[in-house]
Amino acid sequence: MTTLSKGANMPVAPSAVRAVLSWTAGPGVPDVDASALVLGADGRVRSDGDFVFYNQPRHASGTVRHLGKQPGSDTLEADLAALGPEVERIALCASADGGTFGQVPGLHLRLLDAGSGAELARFDMAAGPETAYVCGELYRRAGGWKFRAVGQGYASGLAGLATDFGISVDEPRTAPAPAPPRPGKGEEQLPVDMRKRLSLRKQQVAVSLSKHGLDRLTARVILVLDASGSMSALYSRGTVAGVTERMAAVAAQLDDDGEMQAWTFASNPARLPDLTIGELPEWLRLHVRVGQVSLFGRKKPQKGLVPGQVDMRAVGIQNEEQKVIAEVRAYVRTHPVPAPTLVLFFSDGGVYRNDEIERELRAAVEEPVFWQFIGLGRGQYGVLERFDTMPGRRVDNVGFFAVDDIEQLSDQELYDRLLSEFPSWLRAARQAGILR
Repeated sequence: MTTLSKGANMPVAPSAVRAVLSWTAGPGVPDVDASALVLGADGRVRSDGDFVFYNQPRHASGTVRHLGKQPGSDTLEADLAALGPEVERIALCASADGGTFGQVPGLHLRLLDAGSGAELARFDMAAGPETAYVCGELYRRAGGWKFRAVGQGYASGLAGLATDFGISVDEPRTAPAPAPPRPGKGEEQLPVDMRKRLSLRKQQVAVSLSKHGLDRLTARVILVLDASGSMSALYSRGTVAGVTERMAAVAAQLDDDGEMQAWTFASNPARLPDLTIGELPEWLRLHVRVGQVSLFGRKKPQKGLVPGQVDMRAVGIQNEEQKVIAEVRAYVRTHPVPAPTLVLFFSDGGVYRNDEIERELRAAVEEPVFWQFIGLGRGQYGVLERFDTMPGRRVDNVGFFAVDDIEQLSDQELYDRLLSEFPSWLRAARQAGILR
């Protein structure tokens, strides 16, 4: 059996599985119901018949079923081998009746082999004011199936969750409409296609925030890019540049000045020039670069550098995350702002300085910063994967998820995952007096 942290994934070998949602029932605990959404390649249902729950316990194909509830548990079953090729994902969901998931103790999801009953994985969840939840998902990958621990809550309830996946609901959503995208400084200077992408992505960021009631949130956004040697292929095929462009929309929507501070790192950290939205194409060309090693030292400056460009030989090619974490922490301390800070930290793994990284992030608990780590691929992420379950911190100041291929992840799903834990930290940090 594998215990998964939020965002982690694993292959699923059995041809049929059961997902058992469990919690500690008792006086004052809301009633909980499990449900499944059978999704196509676009991440949406084809009809309302793709919603499997207690009032519609069997999918038309017979491949996904709601098996019924016991005290403190509810079970779904999926025959993965029998699912048609048009089905790409099954979202395993939950709703709370009579309260929020923050009032539901011991909430966890277990994935079982439907044939043998063997437990394949367990995902322990923590929530706040949400009344609907995507607990996990089964999805196709490379001819097989995988399971991902999602943990995405919806303060707008089951109606909001269902609407996002294309289900028609009888009553209108009560959640307020997302705040309009912030007018960006210099956006008119962008090429037309990039300007259109940015505008749409800002709207999608606003939608992700509205699910948590954070329509008017302002935050400083800091980008950190792994430039170690193992990242070379992701740089050469444009993946890192694409990720950076998508993160620019987060800064454009959240940050009042529409700018984003940025670092790159490998053996050593290096501060990059601030990313200004109007200069995004040139910034990507000049500063999204992989690390290098010089065989003959660095006595002379690297040829061809323009003002502001980092000599990537000084950055090196090894993984030393703790150094850039310390440098970003120092910057935040010496450049205080009234708003919270969101650090978007991209890496392909290879984490080995676990003790040093843990010390830095534990020391950062009392600082107005949330660290969102995003794994690019299947690398070893060490302590970053384990931080969600580590005790001894006043607030959980670290989020983590990994994706096999971030280019295959839609913008809306990326922003939903990116901003899923930040709202919980905001509430906890305010209650603890870390934020005002």
